[in-house]
Amino acid sequence: MKDITLFQLGYGLETGAHEEDTDRGLTPANDSAFPRDVFDADREDHFIRRDGNVFAGTHLIIEVVDGHGLDDEARIQQAFRDCVDTCGATLLHIHTHKFSPQGVSGVAVLAESHISVHTWPEIGYGAFDVFMCGDAQPWKAVDVLARAFGTADVRVKELLRGEGVVSEAGVAA
Repeated sequence: MKDITLFQLGYGLETGAHEEDTDRGLTPANDSAFPRDVFDADREDHFIRRDGNVFAGTHLIIEVVDGHGLDDEARIQQAFRDCVDTCGATLLHIHTHKFSPQGVSGVAVLAESHISVHTWPEIGYGAFDVFMCGDAQPWKAVDVLARAFGTADVRVKELLRGEGVVSEAGVAA
């Protein structure tokens, strides 16, 4: 991939993230820096085990209602960072886009998955997704977003991603 393509995709702008090193022949198949097979007994799987269930991650659909500052790109980026810190996640990259005349879309790519948003500031509404695996605590993002956008009206739905599928693949609870 050429550098201009990486720039257009937003890679490496804040974190120095890079594409696979195919020039030196390093690919997931032949480099120990890449994750091991999912069925390797020594693999740290980062699956979540709760109440006898095992699943890939917790995905929260969060609706911020009557929010303020949902047209402020810098405020949204800071809310992403605050969520990452509070939830115990690992930030890899943030990319946002401000629309005209209003609205912001964005994503924070995490080692544990992602946080994304699309806003309709004209009605005080922000649609956030917070998806995290491993030891991260995505439910802590709810209070962070309420404070960041000055509202007590935050509505949440939880999805357990990979529920059933992970255990069917032979991962023990």
